[in-house]
Amino acid sequence: MGPLIVIANHLSNLDPSFLGASVPRRLNYLAKDNLFRAVGPVGRWYLRSYGAFPIDRVGVDAKAFRWALRQLQQDAALVIFPEGTRSRTASLNEAKAGAVSLILKSGAPVLPVGITGTERMQPFLRVVNPTGKIRVNIGQPFSLPNIEGRPSRELLRSMTTDMMHRVCDLLPESYHGFYSRSQVQKSGPAVTSH
Repeated sequence: MGPLIVIANHLSNLDPSFLGASVPRRLNYLAKDNLFRAVGPVGRWYLRSYGAFPIDRVGVDAKAFRWALRQLQQDAALVIFPEGTRSRTASLNEAKAGAVSLILKSGAPVLPVGITGTERMQPFLRVVNPTGKIRVNIGQPFSLPNIEGRPSRELLRSMTTDMMHRVCDLLPESYHGFYSRSQVQKSGPAVTSH
């Protein structure tokens, strides 16, 4: 099947489960390292068996980056939440450039996904008795162009914006947040569709 990077907005701890049920491949995840520390040995075993690997969200985590590249070199599918954390408002926050750096380094195609409704399921009782509809909208795969040398910060930012607009296209406007068309103007064709 080949390598694949799945990018999605992040509203709830349940998002990985809904992605796993919606994308017909085994998915691997980068998950915040605090989660691995908070759950104890049995929880860590569960997270790893689920395909998760810890990432330190403060600064650059070279170990997590190498792990992600290895997964992609072995034709795995990897989920990245480019915002780096769950949105507290259901609106997109500004994405980090790390996702684009990994995409450029790996050359893997990208599958954008927009998730709605899981933000209403955060408290435990809502999981047992959910309200509202959950949607996992899957977009068309795309690739970033090959870049010679090290990309500038401006280019990384532009590519990140273009990438996140692909996610916005799968979400209601009320979820666009930082990437609302009135907030950030689309910066031109930095991505190619498949």
